[in-house]
Amino acid sequence: MTGSATTVGLLHPGSMGAAFGAQLRARGITVLWCPHGRSEATRRRAEQAGLEPAALSELVDRADMVLSLCPPAAAEAVASEVAAHGFGGRPFVEANAISPDRLRRIAALLDGAQTIDGAVVGSPPVGGKTPTLYLAGAPGPTGAVQRIFVGTDIRTHDLGPEIGAASALKLAYSSYQKASRVLAALAYGAAQVHGVGDELLAIASKRRGSYLTETDYIPKAAARAWRWAPELTDAAALLSDAGLPDELMTAAAQTLGRWDAARDLPLSVEEALAFLRRNPLSSE
Repeated sequence: MTGSATTVGLLHPGSMGAAFGAQLRARGITVLWCPHGRSEATRRRAEQAGLEPAALSELVDRADMVLSLCPPAAAEAVASEVAAHGFGGRPFVEANAISPDRLRRIAALLDGAQTIDGAVVGSPPVGGKTPTLYLAGAPGPTGAVQRIFVGTDIRTHDLGPEIGAASALKLAYSSYQKASRVLAALAYGAAQVHGVGDELLAIASKRRGSYLTETDYIPKAAARAWRWAPELTDAAALLSDAGLPDELMTAAAQTLGRWDAARDLPLSVEEALAFLRRNPLSSE
């Protein structure tokens, strides 16, 4: 499976997926996507990335491999749709932030396919950014995936043959990263109500790398919460399966749920904090 002869099916081109697709297109790889049921924003991203539209049946038939990069909550539904069209014998890269148990359920759905456990750590590969795609699975299919990204801004890292390893790594990392963002927003919101927000930031600035100093990220967290909450729910399952307390992660996911109506909105810090302060039982 050489770069120029490879056709990749990409489901679905959000900001990360479209950037991955653009990197592959720059190598001369054909990248198919399915426009059915997708938003106008997704269509624009796909067009700008140079992706080729195709019905799902055509995508499954033509693709040498499928790369699933979608909202974590939709991962199993996407895999089920692919399985229903008879995708088998080829690599299916499940690259969403889901628990190892969900990854194994997807592998069972795709009986006959070469399911690869994938996890992306880092920002979309634009503007010189270089995310890492961690992979776990059988050496042959995993090697094929690594080869298509040679020469791109996407780094790959092989974690070995045990599927579930990449998913566990991603959730272990994101459970800290995203829950820390939630805690930072709550801490700043509480300090601000009592008129000591600036003093809190002054204290935090004395510690290098503290999320507390990055108040501009609070609106970004609010806009992305619809994706983050299911991810942290899966992170809670990861902790529970490891015999660790999951209450903190469950609470972080519930807090992110307060931002459901902020999906993709351009908010100020004050507007983002207002969502958190609302009574969830209010009829407003």
